[in-house]
Amino acid sequence: MRSVDVLVDAYGRVREGVHHVVSGLAPEQLRARLDSEANSVAWLVWHLTRVQDDHVADVAGVDQVWTSDGWVERFALPFDASATGYGHTSDDVAQVRVESGALLTNYYDAVHHHTLQYLSGLTDADLDRVVDMSWDPPVTLGVRLVSVVDDGAQHIGQAAFIRGVLQRRSPSR
Repeated sequence: MRSVDVLVDAYGRVREGVHHVVSGLAPEQLRARLDSEANSVAWLVWHLTRVQDDHVADVAGVDQVWTSDGWVERFALPFDASATGYGHTSDDVAQVRVESGALLTNYYDAVHHHTLQYLSGLTDADLDRVVDMSWDPPVTLGVRLVSVVDDGAQHIGQAAFIRGVLQRRSPSR
């Protein structure tokens, strides 16, 4: 197995998590927050997708799906087109509202497709390329790609926790 195959599997697991955590949730559940400072499922999934889109596009040297494929207009969020959610305030989190989970999963699927296209052209040797000199030690492509997977997995776990709490609170249970 090549290193890239491990990355493809890991990104596939994030995709599965995105679909699972959003599946069947109503718009009000997607935007629900456990308290006034907490993130919502919608914000977490939007954010993890924006980070993957931003970081993979950067290392690939291509435009982000967010802007090039019109997702920024479909979401119509009151943020700059470059926003990924990093540094968002509680008020910013509250602004991430979607009419259905399909918007979130469709955007993630578009980003996932572009991620897999990029990964398919990589060799193990490519993963040693330094992509960010602002850290000590400098960040390699392999480390950056693993970092994005890790971020996505953590946010999926957070969203799954919120989903579980919301489902236990549901009167239909």
